Amino acid sequence: MPGFSRGWPAALAAAAALAVGALLPLPAQAPPAPSIAARAETTHWRQAQETVLRQRSQAVLRRDEAAFMASVDPAASGEFRRRQRELFGDLAELPLASWDYQVEQLPGGDPARPRVELSYALAGVDAVPTRRPMNFTFTARGGRWFISADARPPHEPWDFGRSRVLRTEHGVIVGHDGADGLAERLTGELDGAVASVTDVWGPDWSRQVGVLLPRSREELRALVGAEFAVDGIAAVAVADKVDVSSGRVEGPRVVLNTETASRLSDTSLRVVLRHEIAHVAARADTAEGAPMWLLEGFADYIGYRDSGLPPERIAPDLRAQARTGALPAAPPGEADFHQAGRRLDLAYQQSWSLIEHLVRRVGEPKVVELYRRIARAGTPDAVDPALRELAGISTDELLRGWHEELTNRFR
Repeated sequence: MPGFSRGWPAALAAAAALAVGALLPLPAQAPPAPSIAARAETTHWRQAQETVLRQRSQAVLRRDEAAFMASVDPAASGEFRRRQRELFGDLAELPLASWDYQVEQLPGGDPARPRVELSYALAGVDAVPTRRPMNFTFTARGGRWFISADARPPHEPWDFGRSRVLRTEHGVIVGHDGADGLAERLTGELDGAVASVTDVWGPDWSRQVGVLLPRSREELRALVGAEFAVDGIAAVAVADKVDVSSGRVEGPRVVLNTETASRLSDTSLRVVLRHEIAHVAARADTAEGAPMWLLEGFADYIGYRDSGLPPERIAPDLRAQARTGALPAAPPGEADFHQAGRRLDLAYQQSWSLIEHLVRRVGEPKVVELYRRIARAGTPDAVDPALRELAGISTDELLRGWHEELTNRFR
């Protein structure tokens, strides 16, 4: 955002007030309304920039490089023009259902740097477009505006090189050169993973998944956000924006740590993929603040369901804990999922085990109903009322039954 500075009269008034300390405050003055001529000029700027960006959008969708480059300032640096040409090439294989820019020129703002937002959707994946703020600088030449700079930090796969795309019936896998082996493995797993998730969650979700394969830690960080320790993850399910009240989810993606995922066995890769796709399926019903043990335990339950792995392989740390008799007094809390190493592993294992116990106790359909009720509420306080109303048990009764099962299973 462009900076601004105060004029000297305002600065002097502020200094005087501080010196006296008891002066009555001056009445606030509204900024003068822009003149008719200024408003007309702003509208003209915006319309001219919208025209250029509309032509750029159509060029992307038509795969017309010449029209795309016509939006770029012909007097810009050779480096910038080269990067723009590479950007067009990096978009070439993406299956785009839409690609559009919106311009908002604020009154009094810098006409060369309007607020611009990109809206795009991947065909066969995105039910609604996802939006990205841009950071263009425009330059007017000969009565026309051109893009002369782009200060937006890299955030999308096409910002990191040419995208390579594989499609399946239920998804799109977007990677780069060098990830062919993992991408091919995923094409053999993706549709089965979607079917497995649907078996539990039900068919009322898109059943289309976008999977991203970053080729560097830098790209992985850009795709998943700074809050994740990227070295410690195999995959993450992300979304740009979620509105639980309307069920609108923008930009749902499964992002794999390519380096880690490439080393997984077929069984482990299958578990990881189904876990993350379970998050995608449930995203529209998952509010911020929902208990993590429910979210991660449910996703792990789907991931390990039908894997053929025995409980002692799935939850070795929980098995060791149960054998000491030190049974968990409560489900893992939020803080447990922000640990590292074995403590984090134990939180996931406890969550999986608790959901698996609940499934055996009340059945998968009831657990899905419980998930929807509790996760949509977005608070751990919703757990006990939902259990009582939908399953006829209290939280304490659930924990006692779980403890008994742990003791019998892992003794």
